[in-house]
Amino acid sequence: MTEAYDVAIVGGGMVGASLAVALQPLGLAVALIESVPHASAAQPSFDERTTALSNGSRRILETIGVWPGVESAATAIRRIHVSDRGRFGFARIDAAELGLAAIGYVVPNRALGAALWARIGADARMRVFCPATLEQVRPGTNAVELRVSEPGRAPAEISARLVVAADGVHSAVRTAVGVTAETRDYEQSAVITAVLPQRFHEHIAYERFTESGPLALLPLADGRCTLVLTVRRADLEDVLAADDAAFLAMVEERFGTRLGRFLKVGARVAYPLALTRAMRTSAQRCVILGNAAQSLHPVAGMGFNLGLRDVASLAEVLADARGEGRTDCGAPAGLEAYEAWRRRDRRAVIAFTDLLVRAFSNPLSIVRGARNFGLLAFDLLPPAKSALSRLSTGAGGRVPKLARGVPLA
Repeated sequence: MTEAYDVAIVGGGMVGASLAVALQPLGLAVALIESVPHASAAQPSFDERTTALSNGSRRILETIGVWPGVESAATAIRRIHVSDRGRFGFARIDAAELGLAAIGYVVPNRALGAALWARIGADARMRVFCPATLEQVRPGTNAVELRVSEPGRAPAEISARLVVAADGVHSAVRTAVGVTAETRDYEQSAVITAVLPQRFHEHIAYERFTESGPLALLPLADGRCTLVLTVRRADLEDVLAADDAAFLAMVEERFGTRLGRFLKVGARVAYPLALTRAMRTSAQRCVILGNAAQSLHPVAGMGFNLGLRDVASLAEVLADARGEGRTDCGAPAGLEAYEAWRRRDRRAVIAFTDLLVRAFSNPLSIVRGARNFGLLAFDLLPPAKSALSRLSTGAGGRVPKLARGVPLA
């Protein structure tokens, strides 16, 4: 027999799980399909990495009831310091100057995953397929047919009015509905680890641009920092093979001594960096969001925040339709409304992130001089800081209700 749902979410990582929780008040029949249990060491979304949340993202998580389960593990970012190695220009953003308690928060991915899946597990109405494999996607006029297999069970046939592709950068659902994606390989990798500096970070997040790529330090609650070190792909093997002392010396040479010496370093994990952008964010009763829609360089920490605004916007579109008596979640009007809403925010963040990567990787002296001047100008112009704050929270256009603290139901 075929199981019928209003919405089937493919992918239970940070974005897919957030959507599953956001839809709970709407009374929809929802299926969530995920290949790896959230607590498994093999789950790529909820590993040892951390995520920098904007204030808008914190408010979304708070409004859908997830933030209380995350708050104790979160570390506030009260200031941001941006600099360019070898140049005197720098820029600072201070939460107090913007009238904020914090610019954002650093949250361990595992803590966020546990909080999201605790809410999912408490919802008896939601059908969760996990661990599960999506074997087939068949778009149709009135619904999308899915075949899902779980270990030890016969494959399940699912019919959904709307399918949500939250299955990552290599999205099988995106491919199945005929949406292509373009990729720009930055020929860089991000080496991610935790480091312990000699001095306390004072809740400052650092972004330092170097010849081989940006370096970010994000504050953690116990005085450590998450390090995101961008290296050229050709240098990755040597960086990973270096012993701890040599690795920390390399970090100090690139970052400087603002935090004193780096005393300890944790395990290092590397991820290739590229910009992947879907040509559309909806097609054939499917909405594409999160990394399936756009996978960004971590230079400005905007990727998950953008994906969470995808979630909030889609949930609001579905809530509005339901409030107006329109029960078909996958109707073309709703998909068109979602795509039109997300277009401006998505384009702006993708363009800004890509521009940062290319501008600060350019070795030409005239470009280096221009970006040095740009950092100085930014530091002296409060309107520029406010504009960046609006860009990072999606406030340049229509802000979703959830990001304003307004429940959907």
